[in-house]
Amino acid sequence: MPEPRKVIILGAAGRDFHNFNVIFRNDASFRVVAFTATQIPGIEGRKYPASLAGPLYPDGIPIFPEEDLPRLIAKHGIQTCLFAYSDVEYGYLGHRIALANAAGADFRLLGAQETMLKAKVPVVAICAVRTGSGKSQTTRRVAGILRAAGKKVVVIRHPMPYGDLASQAVERFATYEDLDKYQTTIEEREEYEPHIDKGTVVYAGVDYEKILRQAETEAEVLLWDGGNNDTPFLKPDLLLVVADPLRPGHELSYYPGETNVRMADVVVVNKVDTATPENVEIVKRNVRTVNPDVVIVEAASPITPDDTVQIRGKRVLAIEDGPTLTHGGMEYGAAYIAAQRFGAAEIVSAVNHAVGSIKETYKKYPNSRKILPAMGYGPKQIKELEETIDATPCDLVLSGTPIDLSRVLKTKKPVVHVRYELDEIGHPNLEDVLRDWELI
Repeated sequence: MPEPRKVIILGAAGRDFHNFNVIFRNDASFRVVAFTATQIPGIEGRKYPASLAGPLYPDGIPIFPEEDLPRLIAKHGIQTCLFAYSDVEYGYLGHRIALANAAGADFRLLGAQETMLKAKVPVVAICAVRTGSGKSQTTRRVAGILRAAGKKVVVIRHPMPYGDLASQAVERFATYEDLDKYQTTIEEREEYEPHIDKGTVVYAGVDYEKILRQAETEAEVLLWDGGNNDTPFLKPDLLLVVADPLRPGHELSYYPGETNVRMADVVVVNKVDTATPENVEIVKRNVRTVNPDVVIVEAASPITPDDTVQIRGKRVLAIEDGPTLTHGGMEYGAAYIAAQRFGAAEIVSAVNHAVGSIKETYKKYPNSRKILPAMGYGPKQIKELEETIDATPCDLVLSGTPIDLSRVLKTKKPVVHVRYELDEIGHPNLEDVLRDWELI
């Protein structure tokens, strides 16, 4: 028997674990020596546990910072580097290729279909070209249409396993108590709570074969709720991809966002109410260039604060969804727009009042200086977020995250929440699409 090929998987605690489970876990011709981690704080230094890694890996698999990659290639004689995370510019990806090749390893990307799991019930997948395009509200809209048509809908969410991996193999969220049970982060709550509020069960975790087999027993239609701009883990009967005209051109310059656009049955061009008509047309033209037959749906995400009266004339600290501002690269989100639109006297920056990891976030992502990213990957970081809020001289906190932050944060400042849902403009709309695909 030839020696197994030594592999390192570059990831961010999501796609990397899924690719390992589907392709490498039971294949003795490969030896996955390590994972590397980036994008998400606190992942490196852990292990992918033996209970998930399988019998070929009785000691589990260590996880290192991606900065260690050249050293790891040299130390272990790595032959293949497998890239397995998303929402990256092509130039960024090219530098990783050069790094691996220069160190003596080849560089591999798995095909999108190669890791898709086949469900026993219809699957609607909602993905995006970039983080922060509006995928979450699109998923909520599709779920609402299906429920109104009498369909039993279950959501399977792209992984966010930031805690104990062994205990997070399969997670089912139906109540707020489930959120506490699995010690979910703010980012996880942002995705799960809105579905729970509507009575929709959400599955997530690490082992998506097991997740799928359990979820499909209680669903007539499964919704794949994608994260970042990753490709679906489930083989879709209908693939919806959300594009963002506030970042025109990104639909053809980010990995694997362009892959999603090329595979899409339907592209939802969101934010047409806040983008310029010229940029909306650029996005539509780019989409048609690589996918001429795709159906295009135009949509807005109107912003509705809980209380507009409190905003007017106040010094406002805007808190936004964390990933949209960090690796999503946006400078602001719904809270900042609402503060401007509803008459805030001043939008206050928390930069000079940030503590601990929040201060480090500003250093790493200077694009987010106008607002406060809702970073909360553990109790310590949530505490630092609370301290940053309380230290910032403002009259009001305006939260653009999809959750009620008061369930997670304890702050002395009054908090007003901003809601946003998808609102299609004209036809075809998403109800037309679901009817055309015979899903309602």
